[in-house]
Amino acid sequence: MGLTETPEVFIILVNWNGWRDTIECLHSLEKLDYSRFTPIVVDNGSTDESVEMISSRFPDVTLLESSQNRGFAGGNNLGIRHALERGAEYLWLLNNDTVVDPRALARLVDHMEENPDIGICGSRLIFYSQRDTTQAWGGGRFNKWLGTIRNIGQNKPADSLPSARVIEQEMDYVVGASMMVSRKFIDTVGLLREDYFLYYEEIDWAMRGSDSFSLGFAPGSIVYHKEGASTGGEQLKQASRSKVSDYYQLKNRLKFTYRFFPLYLPCVYLSLIYAVINRIRRAQWDRIPMVIKLMFTFNT
Repeated sequence: MGLTETPEVFIILVNWNGWRDTIECLHSLEKLDYSRFTPIVVDNGSTDESVEMISSRFPDVTLLESSQNRGFAGGNNLGIRHALERGAEYLWLLNNDTVVDPRALARLVDHMEENPDIGICGSRLIFYSQRDTTQAWGGGRFNKWLGTIRNIGQNKPADSLPSARVIEQEMDYVVGASMMVSRKFIDTVGLLREDYFLYYEEIDWAMRGSDSFSLGFAPGSIVYHKEGASTGGEQLKQASRSKVSDYYQLKNRLKFTYRFFPLYLPCVYLSLIYAVINRIRRAQWDRIPMVIKLMFTFNT
C-alpha cells in the first residue's frame, strides 16, 4: 500500500479511572507498522489522576475531557465527532485495556479496503493474561430466545487461525474491544446509541447497519484484551462480575430484544427466572430485587 493510498485512521480510546491501562495501550500503538494514524483519548469523567498522568506521558496525544461518565457509547461518540471533523476515513474504536500487535491496524485497513461492503471490522482478540486463549474471533452471535450474546471462538487455542469468510457468515456483531468503522458506515447509520450506557451498543450498531453493510473479521489483526478492567465484567468469571456490570448486562438484554426482536421478549423474561436462581445460588441476595425490578423498568 503506497503512501498516497494509505487511508487516515483515527484511533479512539475511552479512559475511565484507568490511566495505567491507557498508557500501556498508547505505548503499544507507538509500535504499529502503519503510517497514518492519530490517537485520541477521551477521558470519561475520571475521578482519579488520569488526565494528568496521560497528558504528562503523552503530551502530543489529543485528550478530550468529558465532565461526566457518558458510558461506552457516549465516550466513543465524543471521539468519533472529533475525528470526523478532521477528515477521518476510518475510525478504530479500541478499548483502553488492550495491547495491540504491531500489524493489527494495517491488517484491519487492508481487509476493509479489499472489501468495501464491510462497515465494521473486528480483530482476533486474545486474553491479555492468558496468551494461549482466544477471547473472540472478531465478533459474536446473538441468541434471540435468551437475549444473550456469545463471542465466536471464545476459549479456543490462540494459535488457531480461522477462516475470515466462515466467521463473517456467523457474526451478528463485532466485539467492541476492537472495532474498525468506516466513515461511510457512520454517515449512513449514525453514531452509537447512548441509552445503553454499557454493553449491547455494538450489536445495536450492527443491526442498524445490516441492510447496507456487512461485518468483517481480520484474523491477522491481533489484539490482547484485559477485559472488564474498568467494569468488572469478565466473561470467564461471571460469578465475580461486578454489580454494575451485572445490572447493564441484564437491562440491555431486555432493551435490545424489545427494540429489535419484540416477539421474543416473553422468552427472555422467562430466562431471567434462571438469572434469579443463579444469584440465589451465589448468595448475591442484593441482586435479586435488582433483577426483578429490571423486568418492569428496563426501558425507562
